[in-house]
Amino acid sequence: MNSFLISSTKKSSGKTVISIGLLAAMKKLDKKVSVFKKGPDYIDPLWLSLASNKPCYNLDFFTMSKREIKNLYSAESSHSQISLVEANKGLFDGLSLTGKDSNAELAKLLNLDVVLVIDCEGMTRGIAPLLKGYREFDKKIKYHGIVLNKVNGSRHESKLVQTVENFSDIRVLGSIWKSANLEIHEQHLGLEPTFSSKSSKTKVREISQIISQSVDIKSFNTPMKKNKISANNTVSISKDYSDLTIGIAYDSAFGFYYKDDINKFLELGVKIKFFNTIKDKKVPKVDALFIGGGFPELHLEKLSKNKALKKDIKEFIMNRNLVYAECGGLMYLSDSITYNDKKYKMIGVIKGDIAFEKNAVGRGYVNVSSTSNHPWFDKSKKISCHEFHHSRIKLSSKRNKFAFKVDRGYGINGKYDGIIVENLLATYSHIRDTKQSRWITKFLDNIRKNINETKTNI
Repeated sequence: MNSFLISSTKKSSGKTVISIGLLAAMKKLDKKVSVFKKGPDYIDPLWLSLASNKPCYNLDFFTMSKREIKNLYSAESSHSQISLVEANKGLFDGLSLTGKDSNAELAKLLNLDVVLVIDCEGMTRGIAPLLKGYREFDKKIKYHGIVLNKVNGSRHESKLVQTVENFSDIRVLGSIWKSANLEIHEQHLGLEPTFSSKSSKTKVREISQIISQSVDIKSFNTPMKKNKISANNTVSISKDYSDLTIGIAYDSAFGFYYKDDINKFLELGVKIKFFNTIKDKKVPKVDALFIGGGFPELHLEKLSKNKALKKDIKEFIMNRNLVYAECGGLMYLSDSITYNDKKYKMIGVIKGDIAFEKNAVGRGYVNVSSTSNHPWFDKSKKISCHEFHHSRIKLSSKRNKFAFKVDRGYGINGKYDGIIVENLLATYSHIRDTKQSRWITKFLDNIRKNINETKTNI
């Protein structure tokens, strides 16, 4: 298997667009490809999945152990001819000063060859010391080559290529000229998610065409040294939850879920019924609901007008059925959302109103500790997760039950996250099912407990 990390020298250098183009081109070559994204991001994986027609899995040092990263990578790439991991930020960037959580560390952990994407705008001969510095900074990194991005025409390209060939041993894999066709519309949280855009497939085709003509695609398919990762690929499932059915909101407003979390539900035997918050009029016949993140603010009129479903979800919660909601889901369950100076009525279970700020209210990695109110975790359970929201909620009451104390991050009010109403738990933090936070089985156990208590009380 040929395995690559698509990285860069800094954030917003074009690595996502180039990854999209590479994957779409590889799909045309009928290659078995596996796809990954470093970090907690939801949006880039949706684009990568669309381009490759394969599920994209997140690899994240903050929420996963090294063993978990290796196990997931090995399990999902074992039958592939090519694996591609898109980095986040720059190659050597991370939270740790030692670089133990950097993209470079991931490349070494998984034996990935690095493709360095360089934003060449305003740069010519200066690319030489940059490459020399990268080569010398960590000599254990294996470079497959570099891709010159945002090149301003043939003259600019010629100067860059000559400089690289004269002062570096890293080969140039391609040169991508500036083009409006390579731009993806950005929301306030990053690239527009594929589930929100009707023109996503057209955009992928445009990107693929340009990247195929600008980058040496064949170099990614040249036979290389086999990448064998020592990992435990066996799936160990200790309990059977085949008696449970959960409803998951998935549509143009909600779509932020970790693929391996969804897989975990299915591996445990859980039946999943996806429902559409814009089109469906009733909650499906399920034992509990999971409403993840997304961009409800872009679909407020349609969400607000679907009064039948809003009423049904509210009744579902007030009848003490279990519901777990994250970020966008929390917003949807509030009294109202005000966006672009317009106010829209939402479900109204959480007594509070949502408003938006120009800058992010909560952004990045989060550490929370469970309180005694948490319905699944024991008190003081420490969890690493992440948040990214421009919205804040103004709660109507000062007396609220919270599931989490925020040790790092913002959450609902800078101190707490995870508001509890009846059997609803709604949080701004996105939690992933890994060794440090096995929330899925805890959630399912709680659903089963709730069902049994309901039967006893009848």
